[in-house]
Amino acid sequence: MRTLTEDEIERGTVLPPLRIELTPTTVISTALATMDFTPVHHDVERATAQGSKDIFLNILTTMGLVERYVTDWVGPEALIRGINVRLGVPAYAGDTLTFSGTVLSREGGEVTVEVRGAVSLGDHATGTVRFCLPG
Repeated sequence: MRTLTEDEIERGTVLPPLRIELTPTTVISTALATMDFTPVHHDVERATAQGSKDIFLNILTTMGLVERYVTDWVGPEALIRGINVRLGVPAYAGDTLTFSGTVLSREGGEVTVEVRGAVSLGDHATGTVRFCLPG
């Protein structure tokens, strides 16, 4: 995989969508991988007892997926400068998380991408990712 060049990135560029099936295994394994042992991320009975519909993604997983979405598009040599995300509705097991994004700006060697991660209930995560390119 190669990293895009500055000439290949323009304001208004629309990133290709990324769909992630949120299987129970995905939700549980990513919570455990981030050492988040909070029951709402791996125990359906405990999650529903606390008012949730099912187990749901944890914050660290969501942040990692936002970063992955942008770096999968731009390439492995991009250097992330900042991520600013607002969480919305839960991303429950059994749903599909779909990412979309648009380049907001390209100034002084830094690119800002607006990102949206949506599930069937609405926006799970919205925000921006800033990065710079090598060279």
